[in-house]
Amino acid sequence: MAPHPRELLTLPLAVLLVASLSPRADAWGKEGHIMQKYLSEKAAAAVQDLLPASAGGELSAVCPWADEVRWHYHWSSPLHYANTPEVCGFKFSRDCHNSRGQQGMCVVGAINNYTDQLYSYGDSKSSYNLTESLMFLAHFVGDVHQPLHVGYEKDEGGNTIALRWYRRKTNLHHVWDVSIIDTAIKDFYNKSMDTMVETLKLNLTIGWSDDISHWENCENKKATCANDYAIESIHLSCNYAYKDVEQNITLGDDYFFSRYPVVQKRLAQAGIRLSLILNRIFDGDKTDVITSTVTVIA
Repeated sequence: MAPHPRELLTLPLAVLLVASLSPRADAWGKEGHIMQKYLSEKAAAAVQDLLPASAGGELSAVCPWADEVRWHYHWSSPLHYANTPEVCGFKFSRDCHNSRGQQGMCVVGAINNYTDQLYSYGDSKSSYNLTESLMFLAHFVGDVHQPLHVGYEKDEGGNTIALRWYRRKTNLHHVWDVSIIDTAIKDFYNKSMDTMVETLKLNLTIGWSDDISHWENCENKKATCANDYAIESIHLSCNYAYKDVEQNITLGDDYFFSRYPVVQKRLAQAGIRLSLILNRIFDGDKTDVITSTVTVIA
């Protein structure tokens, strides 16, 4: 039986991306603020060239697209996440497949696949729809950084763990997609997303400035390093998301204050890394080889 599709995380191109105030599954990025400090001139120009006219020059405007089309592109649903057999580690050969066992059909394979497609930018013989490739890539880089998009198969990344977030009935996956961010905006930033954005910017330039070079590196040396990002997420799922959680529990201040810093950092990491991937693609550096790709069945 196919796993239930995750409540899907979206994230636009940016150094940082933040939630909308509406309690929706795309809260991590539907209302995005883009700061192009880490995007090269060539990459920024290519992104503008590929965006549809409806985006108004803002990748954040089309970030919900990958969620919206999953009902039409049925094959794309498993590309938003990866399942592990209740182990705190991700292994591509074991975990990256859809319910029919097709290898590469998970969020890691998707990131590698759409990166590979975008390398054909500027090739008049390319048969890919590179606008869709860009929109998929931006979305899936966000997905892989939300810890529970690399979670346990048995609970569908926390979707089947029912609980209360303070007084509200919800599930664990929704807590990480939406509730933690909504609570932070309400409690820390006077319900102002702009204020939250400025805080994250400050963290990037001061608090996390020494970490950025580390975020840009990865051990496997693939062009996207998506495998490493998935490994990070399952570790965070084990050590933070699932930790001390059981069915019908009520989560409150203790959980929120200890988990919100994780969410903040993952938002920042996703933005930095998406910019890095796009720079590698559009600056003409094609020396990295992507060996794990998705076979897309339309």
